[in-house]
Amino acid sequence: MKYNLIILAIFLASCSTKSSKNEDSTSQPEQSAVTLHILGTVQDGGSPHIGCQKSCCAELFNNPDPTRKVVSLGLVDHKNKKSYLFEATPDMSSQLKLLKEHARSNRETPDGIFVTHAHIGHYTGLMYLGREALGGNKVPVYAMPRMKAFLESNGPWEQLVSLKNMEIRPLKNEVTAQLTPNIKVVPFTVPHRDEYSETVGYRIIGPNKSVLFIPDIDKWSKWEKDILKEIKSVDFAFLDATFFDGPEIDSRNISEIPHPFVIESMSLFKNLPKSEKSKVHFIHFNHTNALLNKNSDSHKKVMEAGFHISAFDQKVNL
Repeated sequence: MKYNLIILAIFLASCSTKSSKNEDSTSQPEQSAVTLHILGTVQDGGSPHIGCQKSCCAELFNNPDPTRKVVSLGLVDHKNKKSYLFEATPDMSSQLKLLKEHARSNRETPDGIFVTHAHIGHYTGLMYLGREALGGNKVPVYAMPRMKAFLESNGPWEQLVSLKNMEIRPLKNEVTAQLTPNIKVVPFTVPHRDEYSETVGYRIIGPNKSVLFIPDIDKWSKWEKDILKEIKSVDFAFLDATFFDGPEIDSRNISEIPHPFVIESMSLFKNLPKSEKSKVHFIHFNHTNALLNKNSDSHKKVMEAGFHISAFDQKVNL
């Protein structure tokens, strides 16, 4: 009898423990209503880069790194079951599939695609919406005036419009686009090589936090706005880090491809308090950029200075 009572006591204690564990798991905070996902971090030409004979690409041609995708963001409103893609890159096919998984959606296309400008890594993925590939049906593409005119007036993009593979939704500088009750997006122009369209950055505003996204800009000093103030006004800032410094691109004329060097940005941001520095996430890395190598001295230098380096499939709650 005594033995049976002991067994019963152990059983009841076990049930009590399991019950407590279940209660703990259900009491965990739910997933944020809006999440931002980093779907790519590399500059337009990708990594490995066409024609590259340097050590940074040599091994990658034989053994590609699946995380080396061209810069892109995915935005998901879980409550309202909406998803959005920022940048239509040459890697868009796999990036849309990843966005679909994050959104837990049955749809292959998002509720909108935002592009920043008409350079190859940022809009050419739209080609996959055409009849040679997806044969999309009025996929919403958000674009500024010059970008909209470029897509509507030049092949093969105008065919995507005429065949209604995509439907262009106009944006205006500094005018808020309300996407869902939980998401607002504000486009703003930045100085860059605007051969075919203007270049914009985006302020992405969730229910609790906001993001600054500027993958391309010439130099911070050329912008009419103060980047230091802009960083202070948001919770996260994903900023152009194409080149770490000048020597890494000794084979190219920097005047043809101007960007703020990472070392220049770090110098400009050095007096920000720790809390503001931690908002900065460098992104849009050229294939030569040592920040792509987690074991590099450059990577270590940036992290020790209090900044962040964007990583593929990184998630941010908004």
